[in-house]
Amino acid sequence: MKFFYAVSILAGTMIGAGLFALPYITTQVGAKVILLYFLFLGFIAMAIHHFLGDVALKTEDNLRFPSFAGTHLGQWAKKLTFCTGVIGLSGSILAYIILGGEFLSGLFNSIFGGGAFQYSLVYWALGVTLIFFGIKAIEKIEFLGIIGFMMVLILILFRGWGEIDFSSVLEIGEGFQGDLFLPYGAVLFSLWGAALIPEVEEELVGEKEKLKWVAPVGVGLSILIYIFFIFVIVGITGMETSEEGILGLIGHLDNGVIGLALIFGLLATFTSFITLGLTLKKILWYDLGVHEKISWAIVAFVPIAVFLMGIDSYIHVISFVGAMLLAIDAILITLMYQKYKPAKYKFLTYPIICVFVLGIIYNIIYNKEIILSLF
Repeated sequence: MKFFYAVSILAGTMIGAGLFALPYITTQVGAKVILLYFLFLGFIAMAIHHFLGDVALKTEDNLRFPSFAGTHLGQWAKKLTFCTGVIGLSGSILAYIILGGEFLSGLFNSIFGGGAFQYSLVYWALGVTLIFFGIKAIEKIEFLGIIGFMMVLILILFRGWGEIDFSSVLEIGEGFQGDLFLPYGAVLFSLWGAALIPEVEEELVGEKEKLKWVAPVGVGLSILIYIFFIFVIVGITGMETSEEGILGLIGHLDNGVIGLALIFGLLATFTSFITLGLTLKKILWYDLGVHEKISWAIVAFVPIAVFLMGIDSYIHVISFVGAMLLAIDAILITLMYQKYKPAKYKFLTYPIICVFVLGIIYNIIYNKEIILSLF
């Protein structure tokens, strides 16, 4: 069960905000483009998570990613990963606050009134109070949450079977001539759980040799769920697919099914919100020596402050975090891995580094307005 809980921590954190953006992005670029992205970035994500797992086994326990970088690459890397970690994890938490507000609004707006903004504040308040609890408090919820969400997807498939046109999903985007780079940041974000590798290692105490299998199983499971989710949602709603996926089902399925989907969508994002919040708290607390309560305060108030500044497009947020900040971390992870492997492995690691460098450059050049809007 330790292995299954470890996989659920990794996959359950991946299956969050990124999942719900994928159907909408698919309608913009086409299913075939998305499938190619999963094939290409899925392989790279498995490699990066494997690299960090290998490095984690060579690093003392109770440390997080910045200390990994400092130990294996030097203080410059520790300072850089601290910056990317705080900004990246805060950005991820911000994405969950935005999306969680949408889901809560969909569930309770007709009863209590109010808009997504107010419900995002409620979602945030509930989440930060639970950041005080450790990974043991939510690992079983992650495990059950994945199973529950798959059951809801099967229910949506069953109830919406008469409206689903799988062939039309593959035809969406035929002749597409837009920006093929559009899915890059969001897909990378949806496949990223490297920050949780130290948590996974702790979960596997006494069985750490299984760590090398967690990444391929966790990433592979996530990709299968993503593809299933995309084909079911887009198959039902087509070009009417909403940005968060679920609310676009209104008018196509009965309210009971939509409500259940919103509940499990809320569960999927909420557990990821707590897990990433705990991870950021431990980075500040364990690696930088910040007092525990101050670490919690930073986790709690930095993302909500940015939200209150008017940053409320979660697709823009996850695209920025994926294409820029996670890419920097991926490069550093690969450099750490290189230090402990023979030169013959560099034929694999250098091309991976090039992919992320080119992604960063492309994102800066072609998404200037989005980047500026996040500041």
